[in-house]
Amino acid sequence: MDIERTLAALTLPEKAALVTGHNGWFTAAIERLGLPALMMTDGPSGLRKQVSPTDFNDSVKAIAYPSSALSASTWNEDLMRQLGEHLGTEARAEQVSLLLGPGVNLKRSPLGGRNFEYLAEDPLVAGKLASAYVQGVQSQHVGVAVKHFAANNRENQRFTASSDMTQRTLRELYLRTFEIIVKAAFPATMMTSYNKINGVLNSQNKRLLREILRDEWGYHGAVMSDWGAVADHPLALRAGLDLEMPGKGQASIDEIIRAVETGELDEGTLNKSIRHLLHVIQDWAPAAEASTYDHTSHHDFARKLADDGIVLLKNHHDELPLEPGKSGKIVIIGELAEHPRYQGAGSSHVNPSELKTPLEALAASGLEAKYYPGYRLDEDETDEKLADAALAAARGADHVIVFAGYPAASESEGFDKNSLMLPENQTDLIGSLAKANVHTTVVLQNGSAVEMPWVHAVNAIVETYLAGEAVGEATWDVITGKVNPSGHLTETFPLRLTDTPMAPTFGQDPHHEYYTEGLFMGYRYYDTHEMHVLFPFGHGLSYTTFEYTKMIITKNEHGATIVFNVTNTGDRAGQAVPQLYVANHATHAPMPTKELRAFTKVALDSGETKQVTLKLNRRDFSWWCEPKKRWQADSGDYEIMIGDSSRDMRLQTKLSMDFKNSPAPVTEDTYLSRVVSDDHLRELFLENVIAPLQATEETPSMLTATDGDGQLMALQNRMFLNMPLRATVSLGTPLDLIENFISAANKH
Repeated sequence: MDIERTLAALTLPEKAALVTGHNGWFTAAIERLGLPALMMTDGPSGLRKQVSPTDFNDSVKAIAYPSSALSASTWNEDLMRQLGEHLGTEARAEQVSLLLGPGVNLKRSPLGGRNFEYLAEDPLVAGKLASAYVQGVQSQHVGVAVKHFAANNRENQRFTASSDMTQRTLRELYLRTFEIIVKAAFPATMMTSYNKINGVLNSQNKRLLREILRDEWGYHGAVMSDWGAVADHPLALRAGLDLEMPGKGQASIDEIIRAVETGELDEGTLNKSIRHLLHVIQDWAPAAEASTYDHTSHHDFARKLADDGIVLLKNHHDELPLEPGKSGKIVIIGELAEHPRYQGAGSSHVNPSELKTPLEALAASGLEAKYYPGYRLDEDETDEKLADAALAAARGADHVIVFAGYPAASESEGFDKNSLMLPENQTDLIGSLAKANVHTTVVLQNGSAVEMPWVHAVNAIVETYLAGEAVGEATWDVITGKVNPSGHLTETFPLRLTDTPMAPTFGQDPHHEYYTEGLFMGYRYYDTHEMHVLFPFGHGLSYTTFEYTKMIITKNEHGATIVFNVTNTGDRAGQAVPQLYVANHATHAPMPTKELRAFTKVALDSGETKQVTLKLNRRDFSWWCEPKKRWQADSGDYEIMIGDSSRDMRLQTKLSMDFKNSPAPVTEDTYLSRVVSDDHLRELFLENVIAPLQATEETPSMLTATDGDGQLMALQNRMFLNMPLRATVSLGTPLDLIENFISAANKH
């Protein structure tokens, strides 16, 4: 396609149609110019190609992959790319051009209704895993719509609430994920979120869409709105939006024509959006014909992905694995074993190709067990008959496996939760079962963090999140040891909701969400304040053990390379997830006690050792300096830590970095402590201030007095050193001497 020639041939009504969605899920077709309509579908965890325009859940059969919460727990970039490839293959077969995903907003509060669809509370984890996903999808000639740009961290009043925060918080956390993806994976489109940032709707936020996304990050794709997120279409186009979805039909077209004709919207501005959309139409045209794909092999991959992501949270006294034929009498309790919660609601809902429930998959696992519902999933109150039957069976069992989790009605896109507690009937039942049988394992099916008042009473806890259509097979894979668990949490599980930094304010104001915690969100908050948590960020157990040794660091002004060994010291093969954290001791601005800056996943046979190399660049040592409006890396002391979670550090060492920054100018507000700590400035101060004073004074002054060793007392006095240069004038230092020193200092 000749983009400019096509643009010139378009009429104003055709341009207006192109920037407006058509029939809910399509871009407009311009048949006379051969421009096809592009279809888009939801797809963070599976293809939701809607069949009926009115029935949200009537979609084609597709693979229901694990929710993003579980997929991210793999910490496995290779698998995330493979997930993208599988989704891309399915979308291509269905003639879909744009897959609406991944969802990459941070899990700021565990109450967030959409946390199951998001990847992490940390921007690096979310950014790297999402980049792999995007690359995988787009390798199959299907584009993505990365969502939701940006700071969409609550669902209540999501269409109008403003996410209010400092620029530093916005840059270092809530924009960082999107920046990583844009620069690493070149997504076809970006989807703006419903909310405002600091009072401006994101669909019409020029600072966000033009100045940051395009001018700073160099983004060349198209920007679309979330469904119904546009309040003022002409203003949104002026701000940098390209496509309103799903559009308001002819009304949307008419308002754009009218805006151009009245001068409210310049046609040149409209043309910018048209160019972006023409490139998308050219680059992501649908397959000429529909095709098929191997549902069985794709289901097998869904199982593999779930296997890699399931997190073993607790395994007291090696309760797990349960070896088939050797584990005695087993009892399975919980309606979720029969009717599992395996996917999210809303845009994440998929019509599964082949759902395997835990009960259905039990026979193939090799385990034999009896099943008791124990509770009713659609009720909160205890059904005494069901609970008593379950307890009676548990008392005579060698092992009890209880399936627990949130019912679907409790977690969904569109609203936030108000509690982290499981339904009362489940909570009470788990407590009773643990008293009846110490060999109790809890298998969780949930979208995000839960409170666990029974955590110390049970021997094992397995977090499966929403594990997709292979939920049954993957659950038994881990419980039986067929798969050695290697999932690690990408969010902190707090002890209580009240422990979260935003607990007093989250969702309280219908118009504003105040990010008063700033940078101190997630593990950055809990670790800095040394708070007890239920399970820390990065936590995940294995049926084997890993040792970290021999860390070697090389550095220059551009960054550092960290090399270390990981050894599997247990008796079975497994996967380790080394996490590299950096503590910044060089910067005077407030800093979390440590921040994740690199990670990888390493497969090791029993007894095997592998060398791991992780690299840090200048940006990994940087923070957003609001007065300078740029990233700043400060020379000074840092600490490098290699851990198995944010609370489990195995290797650590101090590191002094010199980034060859231009020194800050010396002014009358420069403190004497800086002068004294810098050898060059100290010599200039002695030469330009102290020496002239000593030559003219008859008796020593406060500045020139010396101790018994002949050392200047003022330059050892902490109170004096905590004074700026201008304050020394009030102590009798001539102003011209201070000015001479400042001039000399700034010449070098």
